[in-house]
Amino acid sequence: MSNDAADKLHSEMRRGAIVLGVLAQLREEHYGYSLRKALAGKGLEVEEGTLYPLVRRLEQQGLLESEWRREDKRKKRFYRLSAQGREVYQQLLDDWRRLGDSIAALTGSENDGMG
Repeated sequence: MSNDAADKLHSEMRRGAIVLGVLAQLREEHYGYSLRKALAGKGLEVEEGTLYPLVRRLEQQGLLESEWRREDKRKKRFYRLSAQGREVYQQLLDDWRRLGDSIAALTGSENDGMG
């Protein structure tokens, strides 16, 4: 497989992980920059151009709630999971874990890094 094909497949796989990672972090309230730092601190680097459109889309889908607040003399938009977002997060997490178990069984690996 060419590196180009591997890069495209890696990007596809990573997109789902980013959504799950964002939902996981937004169980606690964050504003954009603090969310990026929290994700990066756990090994999931996300560019602003990926993160902000994703957060807006998740909010439009009803999975996040947000509010503008002044902090450190600046207005910041704080995000957190909505009730629906908590339900969807748990469903996705359960699916992710089942998928990890399936991949482990298919590859003969006990530690697949997904669960």
